[in-house]
Amino acid sequence: MNRVLSRRQLLRMMSTAAIGAPVVGRFGASMVAAQGRCMLTLGSPACNTTAIPPVFEPTGWKTTALDHLVFRVADYQKEAAFYIALMGWTLRSDDGASAVLDIGDWGSVVFKNAERSTDGETSNGRRATVESFCFVIDKWSARTVEQELRKRGLTPVPENDRNGFESFHVKDPDGFDLQISNGGGLAKVRRSASTSRLAAPAPFDPTGWKTVWLDHLSFSVTNYKESASFYTNLLGWTPTYDEGSQNECLIGDVGNIIIRGGNPFDANFGKAGARGSAAGGRSARIDHISFGIQPWDTDGVKAELEKRGLRAQVDTSSRHRSPDGQWVPDDIHTAAFKSYHTQTPNGYNLQISYVTHDNRLALANAVRPRSPDSK
Repeated sequence: MNRVLSRRQLLRMMSTAAIGAPVVGRFGASMVAAQGRCMLTLGSPACNTTAIPPVFEPTGWKTTALDHLVFRVADYQKEAAFYIALMGWTLRSDDGASAVLDIGDWGSVVFKNAERSTDGETSNGRRATVESFCFVIDKWSARTVEQELRKRGLTPVPENDRNGFESFHVKDPDGFDLQISNGGGLAKVRRSASTSRLAAPAPFDPTGWKTVWLDHLSFSVTNYKESASFYTNLLGWTPTYDEGSQNECLIGDVGNIIIRGGNPFDANFGKAGARGSAAGGRSARIDHISFGIQPWDTDGVKAELEKRGLRAQVDTSSRHRSPDGQWVPDDIHTAAFKSYHTQTPNGYNLQISYVTHDNRLALANAVRPRSPDSK
């Protein structure tokens, strides 16, 4: 029998290998793979799990809440209406150019219209993209936070309002926009009920689902070791283990993030066409997000998606050997991790899973370190 890892054991396994970073692709016959690319090449030179020195001294801060995610989309009202009907989110405000949605009482999303070309794509060539995230930290003192950021070579840009919200924007190693705040923004506002109504019509009947957990952000970066070190030392995130191409981190009690990308110890790192920094420069993007919902019924969720004309692409992330020795994906009814991928009106890859706070390590346990010849 496979041994299930406890939270404590996971936190000790920073130097071992194989975690699963959800990406859309083929695995074996046909599978939406959530494993890292080193899953079947554990221990190879390209999958070196050697730790790097910390990018800077830890701040001692802890992330206590998700204030918000910011999406740029071709049509913000269609996107907002979709999440309200499918995922049970509620409208906080709509100013005609953007909409703020509450994810229960634990998170917020801002959908903003993006500049569009004649073919309807946004200026970056995608119809939907996450451009920034904002997290709340403990021990807030604007002056101290600014000093600590500058001490680590960062350039904080303040964003405050008259209602008590204080924050700083900084750039991570790839230039991604990270906002750090005091909890006086949307994290505070969403505690009160909202009576706002979206002008756009619902695309279909509501599912009745509630989004209860941030299963994971799939964060594709240039150098995953450097980015993981940046966020763990800056915001107090906790790494689970290094697989050679990615590292899943616990964002306190907020949720999880899978940081994946190039390995600086790979001989091909930095070469054109290889994963990692190339001639085009550094970049980072959240290529998909997985949200845990309730109630969960494996066949029922699939049926509700398909009834609304949506894709329901299975992603169990784990696999086993068939009698003929081939790797095949685990069946979603018996797999340790259960999820479906679908697509939003603006073309974003939305993953829906059964993961909650209480079983937040379901994915990490499903794709835990193992040797390439394990059964």
